[in-house]
Order: sequence, then structure tokens, then C-alpha cells
Amino acid sequence: MDIKERAKNLTMKFPYRHLYPFQSHFLPINGHRCHYIDEGEGDPVLLVHGNPTWSFYFRRLITDLAPRYRVIAPDHIGCGLSSKPRADAYGFRLEDRVADLEHLVATVVPDTPLTLIVHDWGGMIGLAFALQHLPNIRRIVVTNTSGFLPPAGKPIPLRLRLIRNFRRFAEPAVLGLNLFARAALVMCPHRRLTSDVRRALVAPYNRPRNRLATLRFVQDIPLSKKDPSYDLVRFVDDNLHRLRNLPLLICWGRHDFVFDIDYFREWQRRFPEAEAHLYEQAGHYLLEDEPDAVSRTIRDFLHRNPIG
Repeated sequence: MDIKERAKNLTMKFPYRHLYPFQSHFLPINGHRCHYIDEGEGDPVLLVHGNPTWSFYFRRLITDLAPRYRVIAPDHIGCGLSSKPRADAYGFRLEDRVADLEHLVATVVPDTPLTLIVHDWGGMIGLAFALQHLPNIRRIVVTNTSGFLPPAGKPIPLRLRLIRNFRRFAEPAVLGLNLFARAALVMCPHRRLTSDVRRALVAPYNRPRNRLATLRFVQDIPLSKKDPSYDLVRFVDDNLHRLRNLPLLICWGRHDFVFDIDYFREWQRRFPEAEAHLYEQAGHYLLEDEPDAVSRTIRDFLHRNPIG
């Protein structure tokens, strides 16, 4: 069975198409299938998700932006409807994610001015990519994410430290019980999700081998110079100021247990001229809690800051 046939079979098995009515596309990257959505026409807008979400998280924004823009939303390898490689078949490091994004952009929208919209760990991936391809970046929207090391040495939450540092706990909890993705359904939104949305968000992580990326994302969080992804995060942190000439929109859910108000304030400190919106009734899953309000804000921002 070739890659197109396998991809077709994979997408046919996804049972929530009524919530996610987009045509699936697949790009081979180093022997893996990268799934992505490519909807609409116009200036490209690239949506980069975090962990444990996937392009499904952006579904409302895709629908709202597609009438005026070409919206591209990939699933990271190991996430969503992309391939789920074994630990020995893929690196699962930040540099691998950035390289995948580079490959996707170079193939799908080469040498094209881009707008980036990033969330969670997708912020570090997207911003690392942006800093390495500055001539092609025109606008950036950040939502509950980071482009820097924890402000003022802020520790990561205990529940993330347990997964990151204690393998004997993390593997049975995350791979065996899917606790990371399931807990996010309760802890990340500020408002209760519908049953179909809850099921769809975790549908790609339906068995232990399909949950590896959700574990590796947390284990790759760099906290010291000896951690493999520290140098790349340090590069982004040190060079983030190079984005100051770009229109920047900050949309933030206040009730975020990871990227809390300290991260929002750090973004404002580094980018005092940026347009910033704090949503008092939203959490980490900002686009689940306030999809209409955030979508309007983003569309208005893009309209007021056209690509010249």
C-alpha cells in the first residue's frame, strides 16, 4: 500500500469529520507522513499547534480565516493524523520539529510571505523557524505560548516536572493511561468542552504507541544548559527582539496553569508596542474557550496589518 492509500485509510477512520470538515493532505518527511490542512486562497497563514493538541484545535480559526486567506495547519510528526513513529525512528526534539516545519513550508509555500499563528510548544517551534527565515515572515500571532526561557527562573509546574523527570511514572501514566492528553481536557479549557470535542482532541492518541509524542514533548522541555534543546531555546530567547519590526498580536487566556500571567507580562515587556488582549474567561485552550472573540481579534489584526 503506497503512502497516499495509507493516508486515505487513516483519515477515513477519524470519526469527527462533522467538526473537522477539511480535506487532508500528506507530505512525506524522512519516511514519515506529515498531515496538514490547506484551506482557502490568499496570503498564507501558518498555524502551529502545541502538545497534546493537533490541527483540530484550530478548526474554528481555519473556517473563519479561509474565506480571505490560505490557511495551512500541520500536525507535528507523532501528533494528530500524522505518522506515529517509534522512538528509534524519529528524534522528537525541538530541532526536529523546526526542520519538519521548514520542509513543509519549502514544499507547500516556498519563498512566500507568511503569517504565523502559534500556540503552546508550537510557539517555540514557530518562532525558531521565524528567526531562521525572517525575510519571509510578515505578521505573528502568539497565544498562550513562550519564545523564551521561563521568566525570572520560574519553575515549570509540578505535574510537568513529574512527567519530564521521572520515567517510571511518566511512561505508564502518559503512554499507558494517556493521562497527559486526558488531563488537558479538564485542566486546559476554562469552560467545559462538549463530549465530541473532548473525544476528537484525544482521538489520535488512542493507544500507547500513538502517545509517544505527547511524552517526548514534555521530556524535551529544556531547563538547563545540559538539556539537548537548550541551545535552540536560548537562541530564540536571545534573538526574539529581531521580531520587533513585525506586527505582533498577543492573545491570552488568563487561566493557564503553565503559560500563566507571568508569561503574558513577559511578552508585553519584550514587545511593548504589540497589540495585547487578555481573555478573562479563558484558559490554556484559548480557542476552545473564546473561539468567536479570538477569531474576530485575529481577523481584525490581519486586516489592519496587510502584507504589502
